[in-house]
Order: sequence, then structure tokens, then C-alpha cells
Amino acid sequence: MIKLIQSRERLYWLLQINGWLLFGALMVLFANVFDVQLAPGVLEGRMLIFCTIGFLLTHLTRLAIKKLGLLKLPMERAWPGLLLSIFICNGLYALFTILALEYFQLFLSPKAYTLSFFQKWFAIFLDNGFIILSWLLLYFFFHYYYQNRQREVDTLKLETAVRELELKTLKTHINPHFIFNSLNSIRALVDLNPARARQAITELSNLLRSSMQTEKAQLVPLRQEMDIIRDYLALESIRFENRLRIEYAIEENTLDLPVPPMMVQTLVENAIKHGISSRIQGGWASISSFIREGVHVLEITNSGNLNSAVVSAGFGLTNTKNRLQILFGATARLFICQKDKDVVLCTVTIPLNKQL
Repeated sequence: MIKLIQSRERLYWLLQINGWLLFGALMVLFANVFDVQLAPGVLEGRMLIFCTIGFLLTHLTRLAIKKLGLLKLPMERAWPGLLLSIFICNGLYALFTILALEYFQLFLSPKAYTLSFFQKWFAIFLDNGFIILSWLLLYFFFHYYYQNRQREVDTLKLETAVRELELKTLKTHINPHFIFNSLNSIRALVDLNPARARQAITELSNLLRSSMQTEKAQLVPLRQEMDIIRDYLALESIRFENRLRIEYAIEENTLDLPVPPMMVQTLVENAIKHGISSRIQGGWASISSFIREGVHVLEITNSGNLNSAVVSAGFGLTNTKNRLQILFGATARLFICQKDKDVVLCTVTIPLNKQL
């Protein structure tokens, strides 16, 4: 922030000094182009007076504007202060210029000395008012433009910080939930079949290793997500034995598409927990991935009946919807329905043109 303030201060002095030097150079240029005949030293003196007084008054006006906080006001409220500052600065500019020109006798013609003080003041007020007007308008609009850009940058930074915080919060909810269910599966096997329990622990370690590797990622390739799912289903198949049947229909061109980590695993876990585990005869689940009309479609189909109470209260599903909205915008969708009798379908659609 200090460097930014210093750089803006250097830019101001650079423009201020060079701007008034350019104004003086233009006075000399016009005098030569129109072949204005002046006594020696008159042009140089007038140039010095106009530029020096203009330099000092515009700088003092800048200090007054900052002191009064006009730049912090909305544009519609700053207009009166802007107009007043233009009038006062230009009025003082005309006043001090007349006093200096009279003191050093640098008027362009003898007739100018016969005019009243007000006539001379008004003439310079109108003649050079455009310079002061341009200076103050440029100063105001530069600051409003800079402040608007800075607010946009700050807004984007805030949105990014909120987005990252929400993603981290969602991940901390997902992982403990997943571990809890996996440990329950292992606990059910400890007394019944220690050998299978040891195998389940191995599968769980693979899952935790994969989960830790994706912890810092907002998105992972579907290929990596499928590796996690296969480890998870291998663990669940130990508990369900022949009561769980899994089918895969993953198109090759979707394996490198990004998806939120652990998202598909959460949906498969819900399908097993709510659609299969409560059935004595068990059931089946199918995982599909394909592209349709510029949209990446993920479908998890399972045997069972849709329980609206479970869907509305399901924390994993709520988190999945939130993650999709944060990462891919409002066009990303998650939809669950009773496809057929005893068949539940969960569909996730991710627009390809919104993928990060």
C-alpha cells in the first residue's frame, strides 16, 4: 500500500510539472506562429507568471480537495464541490495573475491598462478558465476511475477469499463424514472376519492417501476421482459381499475433465447408504460419464426408492450443490429423481465452457 501511494504521488508530480511546462511551451509556440510582436522579456515574464501561479494554485486546490474529502464522495454528491473548487481556483488564478501583470507591467497592449480591475479579472477568468477547468476535471475523473478500478479489484479479491473459504469449509465437512462411514464398515468386520477387516484397513489407507493428495485441489481429473471411487467400492464390497453390484459406463473423452474432489464419491456413497444398504437383498449401482451438447454429464443410478426427507436433509448432497455453484456457476446442476420403479437417478451437469 505504501509503494502504491508513493507511485501515485510520483505520477502526480510528473504530470503536474510537465503539464505546466507544456502550457508554457504552447504560449511560446503560439506567439511565434501568429508572429506576436512583444517587447523583450514580456513573453518570458507572462509565461513565468501564468505557469507559476497555475502550478501553485492547482496544487493548493488539490490539497484542499483531499482535506475536504471530496474524492471520497459519490460522484452525484461531489459535483457541487467540484464546481465550487473550479470557480474559486479560477477566480484566484485571475486575481493573482492581474496583480502580477500590473506589478511587472506585462500586459499585451496599453489599452489593457485603461480597463477596470473587474474587466481585466473577468477577461482572464474566461480566457484561462479552460486550463483550470481541464486540470480539475482530469484530476477528479482520474481519481474516480482509479477508485472504481480499485473497488473492482477489492471486490474480486473478496469474492475469491470467500470462495476459497467456502470450499475449505465444505471439504472439512466431507472428509470426516466419509471417514466415519468407512470406519463403521471396518468395525462391522473386526469380529466377524479379521482377515477381511485387515483388507478393509488397506483399502481405507489407499482412500485416505488419495484424499490427502486432493485436499488442496479445487478440481481434479475425473480419472483421479474414479481411482478413489474404485477403492471406496472395493471397501464397501467387502462389507456387502454379493449384495452389491457395480457397473461402469465411463467414456474415455471424459476422464480428463475436471470435477470437484470427492464429489462423485459422495454421490456413490449416498446411493449405497440410502438405496442399497437398507435392502436385505442388496442392490446395484451404475456410474456413467459422457458429454452431451457441450455439457459434461455424470449419472449415478442405483436400485431403491427416493426418500424426499433424506434428499432435503442430506448434508453431502447440499455440499455437492454448493461446491458446483461455487466452482462452475449457476448453470451447473445436481438433480435427483425416481427414474423408474425401484430405480433412483442422480444427475450432475457441468458446462464445459465454464470449467476452470
